[in-house]
Amino acid sequence: MASRLLKAAAVAVAAIVACVLFAAAPAGATPPNIPSASTALTRLNSLTVAAESHASTYDRDLFPHWITVSGACNTREQVLKRDGIGVVVNSSCAATSGSWYSPYDGATWTAAADVDIDHMVPLAEAWASGAWAWTTTQRQTYANDLGGPELWAVTDNVNQSKGDKDPAEWQPSLSSFRCTYARAWVQVKYYYNLTVDSTEKSALNTMLGTC
Repeated sequence: MASRLLKAAAVAVAAIVACVLFAAAPAGATPPNIPSASTALTRLNSLTVAAESHASTYDRDLFPHWITVSGACNTREQVLKRDGIGVVVNSSCAATSGSWYSPYDGATWTAAADVDIDHMVPLAEAWASGAWAWTTTQRQTYANDLGGPELWAVTDNVNQSKGDKDPAEWQPSLSSFRCTYARAWVQVKYYYNLTVDSTEKSALNTMLGTC
């Protein structure tokens, strides 16, 4: 577990070094390291199936985010630059122009205020799936992970609708994206050695079946 978190931190640092303060090159709205459907299915089947626990002790502040990653740029601003097209930022690293495609619903936005950065596996879900036993440093690494498919730029009210729900409770309205969503969800749970509950696993199996 510790080695995986250290690796995630190293990848995040590498991404930070590549950060350009005033402009970002056009980029697709797809975070890195999403496995194939077959690999995702294998990884899903390797996960421990267990009921969620410790939900009553969850506190969002236990996952420090958005941390400063380079100069004036924090993690949210880095994702906006990574996943947007033609993004320009000011000296405070706030996006002043650009466009963002939200894969959850197929909408495109030209104002950063309309975009949320979603944790693919929500923080509360991670907590109840094993992150309750992590250190604060480990949870900070998780909440700011730029090296895997954990952080997504999406329509703000869609992210709010998702909330802390797992795939048995919420799935993207854009059905063509559900395969990618399931692959990314499984990868995050696998990488961080988090558990899945039985209904969540069943929903993920169904979603992977659409690939």
